[in-house]
Amino acid sequence: MNFIRFSDLCASGRVAGQRVFIRADMNVPMDDSGHITEDTRIRASIPCIQLALDAGAAVMVASHLGRPVEGEFKPADSLAPVARRLGELMGREIPLVANWVDGVDVKPGQMVLLENCRVNKGEKKNDAALARKLAALCDVFVHDAFGAAHRAEASTYGIAQYAPIACAGPLLAAEMDAIAKALSNPRRPLVAIVAGSKVSTKLTILKSLAANVDQLIVGGGIANTFMLAAGLKIGKSLAEPGLLHEALAVMEAMKARGVEVPIPTDVVCAKSFSADAPGTVKAATDVADDDLILDIGPQTAHKLADQLKQAGTIVWNGPVGVFEFAAFENGTREIAKAIAESSAFSLAGGGDTLAAIAKYGIKKQVDYISTGGGAFLEVLEGKTLPAFEILQKRAAG
Repeated sequence: MNFIRFSDLCASGRVAGQRVFIRADMNVPMDDSGHITEDTRIRASIPCIQLALDAGAAVMVASHLGRPVEGEFKPADSLAPVARRLGELMGREIPLVANWVDGVDVKPGQMVLLENCRVNKGEKKNDAALARKLAALCDVFVHDAFGAAHRAEASTYGIAQYAPIACAGPLLAAEMDAIAKALSNPRRPLVAIVAGSKVSTKLTILKSLAANVDQLIVGGGIANTFMLAAGLKIGKSLAEPGLLHEALAVMEAMKARGVEVPIPTDVVCAKSFSADAPGTVKAATDVADDDLILDIGPQTAHKLADQLKQAGTIVWNGPVGVFEFAAFENGTREIAKAIAESSAFSLAGGGDTLAAIAKYGIKKQVDYISTGGGAFLEVLEGKTLPAFEILQKRAAG
């Protein structure tokens, strides 16, 4: 992908004294009292901000928080807790500026955080008049919010159209590089793991990947639907019987390319969905009518792990079982371990996947962990994200 990198602009001295508008993603979870419960996104935004400050820029940082009603600012929509946490992490006072669309007073070497950009009227619809106003605030627009890269909004897309220079910050650039490496020009064989509760939410992803990957592994409730499509009984397990024809289409698409979608040969079952329910390993052909399949069995896990160790590139989205419960975590743990031990380039994304990576301590062994939820899924669907499209367009002149 061809795009302008903010790091290159800083290194060349072109940012000194310039007004830099950074679109970050600091949409962090908060409790009912307005306290931040997890600050990863704030921490991830700091390198880009520091890069701009070190380069001598006048820095404006914008982010959304939650889903406010446009034009109706409420205290709960405020980025004040974000400003406090960012200030603590950076060791400096971070002024929070409200009503900033018509002008921002910030000097080179200084930075301000702009109040919740989703409150601005016209933000979500990418209103051209608003986008032009945002672009007029800066000399350089930096998109560093992969979590919002799949949305064409005024602060993510419109501003990039009209700003004098539009570029990718280090966080977004790393995502673009990793995605290109994993999907545009992968080292073969390319193996994708797509798991989750429902086929319906991942159907377009499965279809898109079936046309591009060398091997496709399904897990979780999705695997149950595929087992049903393969003629196996799944008891009272979570599945979508109405989508059997879609599962069969994916299986046929892979078969036409000379590979099978691996159907579990053994599973771990329980009689109820609970943390203390005992797990029973059964052959996939022996599932009883009152069984719930909550994980793949050890034989299946071993077979998939061997497959992953032979991969050239691995894309992972979703745990293969109810890994939060000790009796049903073996499959996901074995998959995680195999990815960690594989010499393949590995790219992982999705909230549950990140939780599994953290639980099994393999963060350093995964080559790239995507920070975007919806954006990551849209990439797997084969879509071109609006952020990628406009930044490439601007780079081409």
